[in-house]
Amino acid sequence: MQIKTINTQPYSGQKAGTSGLRKKVTVFQQTHYLENFVQALFNVLGDVHGKTLVVGGDGRYYNTVAIQTILKMAAANGFARVLVGQQGILSTPAASAVIRQYQAFGGIILSASHNPAGKEGDFGIKYNVSSGSPAPEKLTEAIYAETQVIQNYRTVDTADIELNALGIQQVGDLTVEVIDPVTDYARLMESLFDFDRIRQFFQSGFTMRFDAMHAVTGIYAHAILEQQLGAPAGTVMNGVPLEDFGGGHPDPNLTYAEALVKQLYSDNAPDFGAASDGDGDRNMILGRHCFVTPSDSLAILAANAQHVKGYQQGLAGVARSMPTSMAVDRVAHALNIPCYETPTGWKFFGNLLDAGKATLCGEESFGTGSNHVREKDGLWAVLFWLNILAVRQQSVAEILHEHWTQYGRNVYSRHDYEGIDSAVAKQLMTALQAKFPSLIHQTFKGYQVAFCDDFSYTDPVDHSISTGQGLRIGFTDGSRLIFRLSGTGTDGATLRVYLESYQTDVVKQTQDAQILLADLIQLADQFANIRHLTGREKPSVIT
Repeated sequence: MQIKTINTQPYSGQKAGTSGLRKKVTVFQQTHYLENFVQALFNVLGDVHGKTLVVGGDGRYYNTVAIQTILKMAAANGFARVLVGQQGILSTPAASAVIRQYQAFGGIILSASHNPAGKEGDFGIKYNVSSGSPAPEKLTEAIYAETQVIQNYRTVDTADIELNALGIQQVGDLTVEVIDPVTDYARLMESLFDFDRIRQFFQSGFTMRFDAMHAVTGIYAHAILEQQLGAPAGTVMNGVPLEDFGGGHPDPNLTYAEALVKQLYSDNAPDFGAASDGDGDRNMILGRHCFVTPSDSLAILAANAQHVKGYQQGLAGVARSMPTSMAVDRVAHALNIPCYETPTGWKFFGNLLDAGKATLCGEESFGTGSNHVREKDGLWAVLFWLNILAVRQQSVAEILHEHWTQYGRNVYSRHDYEGIDSAVAKQLMTALQAKFPSLIHQTFKGYQVAFCDDFSYTDPVDHSISTGQGLRIGFTDGSRLIFRLSGTGTDGATLRVYLESYQTDVVKQTQDAQILLADLIQLADQFANIRHLTGREKPSVIT
């Protein structure tokens, strides 16, 4: 087997965002584009001889092409072993689990998460370290720096590796083992949750629908929900992964999972509904005629952890991203455990989990997880809910309303303005921040401004500092407005506006969030001049 050194030139802009490098497929298809990034990664990692690498992705278009490139480059760069999911499939949480279980050096995950797929869609690549966690900023910055000076990459001249059949193949000195993508993950889930009790719950007549959105979680949901737990056939919707996700937008929210939402709000609705995204790390939770915000879901999981065998020993702490509502803070206070507030991006939870400071983590962007892996985990959250429902024998709505009665309701919503011109988005944020000094201590619609800032974070474990993480306007009653530009899109910019107020009135707690937040919605537009600058009369997505 001949190792070839191919000359190349740097591409500008190969900088990882919140979770990896995400671009249009056509960008990745440029000559040497993927190879440059992968070689830059390998260069930064240094000597990898004798090391194990995990490789897999969400099955979107270009997934298997990219995997063949990566495997050949891994062989040329000295890796001893690669574990790759059958047909190139590994959900993001399953990849993290495999890295941890087999004590791999790290893993390459190919996904653009919830972004659309297909020939004209998006593609992505990211590296996870030996703990299973996404690469920290120090490493991603080093990779980016290397992409800007790279002059060549190494590969081998060999036939493509067979990815459809389980087993071991040899590529020179590299051992490539094709593994079942579900087996190890399913075994981990069974160790955390009471599968016998959930199985009995389904046998008692409990009904649910899980929308895999033609993405990676379909194979996991069929295997675990229908085959292992005995949910009736048809419980899993859109369960066959497709390269273009069926032409849909695999983002599990009230807008893009419309078919599931309609079922849960119909006259003959099932008891429970859930959905996951493109790479399986996000979740949406629904009850009959009931939607649970991700912020409330995190708080409810924390408050009910004692009902779940994998967590009944207690929680070391909880963590949430800064834009996530403060509902879990109230649970943490009641449990007398710490609650950490981090920037957006799952990598910021990694140090807390590794240090044993947190057990459960969550983001308002439909991501929840725990110390079982180092990624958010969509199906894990669904199984956690099923375990709670099976133990408490109550509906989702009853559990939600009892939680609000005990802790109060952090009324919460996120308004997304997608595909905004990047220059306009930056102008909006700059102008808003410039207003901060004039807003302090002023009162608007009964809300007095207590503080305005650009959120920064000092990691309590390694003391690294992250700045520029989102503009915050806090009010004296605890209400908040937060403005961020998303780091996960590939087309223009997405402005995210987060709105939160606290409600203890039992009657008002059950009202629609958009009604309860109406004044804050108006203030957000007034402060940031959103409609005027963007030309948008309303958000693209409201969650």
